[in-house]
Amino acid sequence: MEADIKQLVQTIHDAPERIVLVAAGAGTEALSNLLGVAGATRTLLEALVPYSQAAFDEFLGQPPAKYVTERTARLLAGRAFTRARWLDAATNPVIGLACTATIVTDRPKRGEHRAYLATWQPARLVEYGIHLNKGYRDRAGEENLVSRVILNALAAAMDLEPRLAYTLTDKDKITVTTHNFGKAAQQIHDGALDYFGVTADGRIRSKHVNPQAILSGSYNPLHDGHLELLQVSAKLLGHPVAFEISAQNVDKPPITPDIVIDRIAQFAGRWPIYVTNAPTYLEKARLFANTVFVIGFDTAERVLHPRYYQNSTTQLHAALDEIRDLGCSFLVAGRQDGDGIFRDLSELNIPAAYANLFQPIPAEAFRKDISSSELRATGQRGSR
Repeated sequence: MEADIKQLVQTIHDAPERIVLVAAGAGTEALSNLLGVAGATRTLLEALVPYSQAAFDEFLGQPPAKYVTERTARLLAGRAFTRARWLDAATNPVIGLACTATIVTDRPKRGEHRAYLATWQPARLVEYGIHLNKGYRDRAGEENLVSRVILNALAAAMDLEPRLAYTLTDKDKITVTTHNFGKAAQQIHDGALDYFGVTADGRIRSKHVNPQAILSGSYNPLHDGHLELLQVSAKLLGHPVAFEISAQNVDKPPITPDIVIDRIAQFAGRWPIYVTNAPTYLEKARLFANTVFVIGFDTAERVLHPRYYQNSTTQLHAALDEIRDLGCSFLVAGRQDGDGIFRDLSELNIPAAYANLFQPIPAEAFRKDISSSELRATGQRGSR
């Protein structure tokens, strides 16, 4: 092993971060380097090399549109990050690191030789695109360059020096793009943004976005009940449903930026999540017109209670009028109460003029009696 690589890997092993590494098509030399220096157990939680299409699809949770793209690298890194959180987030800071590549093989390739890699952490996602001078290097040379960039990307995620040197020709190109979740969370906290969304592959969207349906919650933690409700409601509606967290809350203190980024980390590589400054459904409707709000029975009770409208029935009706005028509506899931009784839409006191604003999710379609507070109390983790 070259001396500069050995020195950097030792520095990585001495850092507190733990990683899950996924390498498809290239990057196994970086894995070998990490394993070749004593102390790898302090860094590596797990490494996967999903070379077959079936293994790749299984890890990603779906077949990608294309296997070697920036988006696929981001999705892989997100999945690696959620895996790392499951394995060790309670003890150490974690990083999801992934690479997908097509480089020299034993048969000619029509397209360019390239690699895309990404590091996903709670506060940021950094992606790298490597476009190689086709025909200039043999496989070992292309693998070495990609692996050096991978190790440098890991060192950058850990804020470490030094970095490895490599030689590029005028036909090689490396690009770096950062998606800063921490900055967006701070802007929400400061009131500079009304909302932002993070796509499943980590892109941040804060303008001209209007999800067709959202499922709001605190997601402390995200659990299987939330996921099943998302799937059932999407099937009933016939279109996707996104998750949403409000940094402001009617009954609780605001959520701080560090908590926001920890909550949205649960969705990395899997589902889109929106963060808003809209604690009420009227405010959500003003942000996202023509949206269906998927809610539980308890939330529906609050939506319909005058207490949340300065104890004014007139203001309650005015809010429901505006929600309807904005093209929004509610899809309501039932819930078992403390006495073990399942309560659904039929028990809600809905004014006749607004009955068409509320539609039920049948109990036979969804019934999942999971409590986030019980999961927290018993120390259980949420969804993997």
